[in-house]
Formats: sequence, structure tokens, C-alpha cells
Amino acid sequence: MTRDGAPKGLLPVALIAGPTASGKSDLAVRLALALTERGKRAVILNADSAQVYADLAVLSARPTPAEMQGIEHRLFGAWDGAVPCSAADWAKAARQEIAALHAERALPILVGGTGLYLRTLLDGIAPVPPIDPAIRAAVRALPVDEAYHALAREDPARAARLNPQDSTRVARALEVIRSTGRPLGEWQLQRAGGIANLIQLHPLILLPDRPWLYERCDRRFAAMLDHGAVAEVEALLARRLNPDLPVMRAIGVSEISALIRGELNRDEALARGAQATRNYAKRQYTWFRRQPDDAWPRTNILNYDSMDHFEILLQS
Repeated sequence: MTRDGAPKGLLPVALIAGPTASGKSDLAVRLALALTERGKRAVILNADSAQVYADLAVLSARPTPAEMQGIEHRLFGAWDGAVPCSAADWAKAARQEIAALHAERALPILVGGTGLYLRTLLDGIAPVPPIDPAIRAAVRALPVDEAYHALAREDPARAARLNPQDSTRVARALEVIRSTGRPLGEWQLQRAGGIANLIQLHPLILLPDRPWLYERCDRRFAAMLDHGAVAEVEALLARRLNPDLPVMRAIGVSEISALIRGELNRDEALARGAQATRNYAKRQYTWFRRQPDDAWPRTNILNYDSMDHFEILLQS
């Protein structure tokens, strides 16, 4: 639903989205402080798939208490790394938080760069029935090459769309067709649980100039490396978690793990981690430029007074 197209009477939700290091968190706090000055309450809700994990405060660039400036933040560090947070899991929690904040007459401000999380919350998710536990266990026990070949036989359309080494998505597609008898693509034609038509959404997508964004990615990863990221990964490795868990595949974890094991020196780990961050930012940039509704405003934050965009919220 667009900012100006919602039927009168629906309750508002602000959304600030964009690639990593684009300034989303700072802008969200500025908006919340501006609302506070006008006697309104706002709460920032995380929509980033790395910042949900308690184990990744540094590597996910989770806002520090000083950066929060007294504004309440929720769904940050809310999941233990041993428990994967799917888009459906996050969307369920976000729906609950939004409903609770609306009941308290507070404005939810969604902030994040995980497009799948936002799409699931707004548009809903395919209503795939629970997977048979025996089928799930059997599929997850397969080597990824074997699972992919099986998927190519049983659901060739889905297999053609996936990276053969993407163990998570390959296993998901294979377990769905084996458990339900229908390919994942058919289920995804149906959507349930979306809130887009139940709220008045005020979105803004930040798309800074790429050279500025990539330079900021480089500086931020270097700062992480020097200010706690190594200790954070050491603590994560000490837990001996399944390497396929999302927390273990977060940007920077593999590079710093190699540094800890002596496989890379600091400069090599820094270069690889910064490159991985830039690659991730590039993918996010492309997604947010093309995927959301055309009516969602996109802006270069360096040349835009974004508070003007949210004036309707500040005055309401």
C-alpha cells in the first residue's frame, strides 16, 4: 500500500529501508526524536535478518545504546543464534509488535534491509503445511549435491532457479514437494497473513550514491574488526553451532573465522570482509531499486531532507 493511498482510518506504520550502511538506523532515530518533540511516541522495529541475532551485535552493526538516543528499539538481538529466524518467524513477531504499539497509540518505525522479511510481512507468505518431520530429517541429511539432483528430478522448475550449492533453499524446495506433493512454486502463488491492506504505510527507500555507500561499507567493516568483531566470532565459534545456521553465514563470520584459525592475516580478512559487505550492499541496492512498489519513494539521503517526507506523520 502506498503512503498516500491507504483508506482513511487505517493506523500508520513508517518504513525506512535500503542497503546496509545507507543510514537507515540514524534516520529512524531522527524521525522518532522528531515525533517525541511533538509529544508522540515512536518505537523502532528491526527488519534486518542479521540484527535479529543476539550473537551478532558488532557484525550486524546493531545500534548501540548511545546511537539509540533513548528511543525504544525492539526485535534487535531477539533470537539466539542457535535458533534460525525465518521470514515467517520474523513477520509473526513484527505483526504482534505492530498491533501492540498501535494499541498503545505509538508509531511503529520498521527499519531494515532484508527485503524478504518486509515482503513477507506486507504481502504474506505461502501457506505451506507443516513438513513431515521424517521427510525433513531425511532431506536435511542429504549432501547438497545429492539433494540438488533429487530436486532436479522432482521439481525441475525450482531446481533451475536455484544455485546447486545453496543447501538451505535446495533442502526447503525438496522437503516441500516430498511432504506436500506440490512444488514450492505452486504454494508461492498463494499468500496469507500480509498486513499491507490493514495499515497506512509510509515507506522511504534510501539509495545513496554507490561510491559513498561502498566506501562507508569498507570503513564500517574495518571498525568492526578493530572493535569487537573478532571476540564476537570467537564466542560464536565456541558454541560449535551448525555451520548452516544463518548466524554462522552472516557477513564477516567466515572471514573472521579464517583469521582466528590463522588461515588469513588481518589485511586479508579485512579485504575479504569488506568485499563481502560491498557485494551484499550491491544485491540489496538492486533489490530495493527494482522490487518494491513503484510508488515507494526512493532517495539519495545526502541530497534530501527526509523529515519533509514524513511531515504527515509529524503533523497528524
